Amino acid sequence: QVQLVESGGGLVQAGGSLRLSCAASGRTFGRSAMAWFRQAPGEEREFIAAINWNSVTYYAESVEGRFTISRDNAKNTVYLQMDSLKPEDTALYYCAADGKGRPFNTLTYDYWGQGTQVTVSS
Repeated sequence: QVQLVESGGGLVQAGGSLRLSCAASGRTFGRSAMAWFRQAPGEEREFIAAINWNSVTYYAESVEGRFTISRDNAKNTVYLQMDSLKPEDTALYYCAADGKGRPFNTLTYDYWGQGTQVTVSS
């Protein structure tokens, strides 16, 4: 059974950094797209970043220049390095795998993790 497990969330002050990890098991995703989304209370799930099999990356305008997505196919893991964090980055962050289609669309992905909380204080 496929599972995606996020880790690395926590509480950080504005301007600080966090690195999120998403470890996949049950199958390999080295030749498919993976992505990060986030969801704040009362808001819809928001696209953050994606990376395809050839390491082409896509970013939401709100995080471009501050966040970096990467993958380690040998570990079947995708990462999100978050720098210069802002209070508005506070949300539950989800990883998604096996993307087929537009990278920013939630329906593109077949598998999702349970999320890891990121809280940024002012």
